[in-house]
Amino acid sequence: MILKEHVDHVLIDEQELLARIAELAAEVSHDYAGVDNLLLVCVLKGAIMFLSDFSRQLDIPHAIDFMAISSYGASTKSSGVVRILMDLKANILDRHVLIVEDIVDSGRTLDYILRNLGTRGPASLKVCTLLDKKEQRVLPVPVDYVGFEIPDEFVIGYGLDFDELYRNLPFIGVLKPEFYE
Repeated sequence: MILKEHVDHVLIDEQELLARIAELAAEVSHDYAGVDNLLLVCVLKGAIMFLSDFSRQLDIPHAIDFMAISSYGASTKSSGVVRILMDLKANILDRHVLIVEDIVDSGRTLDYILRNLGTRGPASLKVCTLLDKKEQRVLPVPVDYVGFEIPDEFVIGYGLDFDELYRNLPFIGVLKPEFYE
C-alpha cells in the first residue's frame, strides 16, 4: 500500500507547515518571555509531529508532558465520549500550561481537557493548535494560537491519522472518501 495514493489532495504542504510553525513559535516565545515554568502538554498521538517541530523552534525554556485522549476510535467523527487514556506525569499547580493540539473541530475533547486541567490550579492555561476546523465546532472553546483554519474535510498526515494510518505523511492532506466510508 502506498499511502500517498490515498490522498485526494494536499491541503498544506510541508514547507507551509514548517514556516507557520516557526511563526507560531516566535509568537509563543514572545508571549511567554520571562516565564520559567512553561509546560507544553502534547495531546497524543496526533500532535506529536507538531510538538516536535514547535518545541525545537521555541527559544524559551519549557518542559514537555503528554496526555492521551480518546474520542474518535476508527471513525471520521468524534464519538462525543471523551476519555483520558494517559494522564500527565507533571504537577501543573502554579505552572503556565500550553496545550498543544493537532486539530480542534467539535471542541468536545478540548473542552474536556481544559475543564480537567483547570481544576489542577495552573497559573495559566492556553491552547495552541495546528489546525482549526471551526465549521465543526459544537462547543465554544478558547484557542489562543492557531496554525491554520481549514475547511470541513477529513484530513490526515503530519501526525493526524485514520485508523492509525497516515501519521507519517509530511503534509496535511485530504483522505479520499473511499478509504473511510
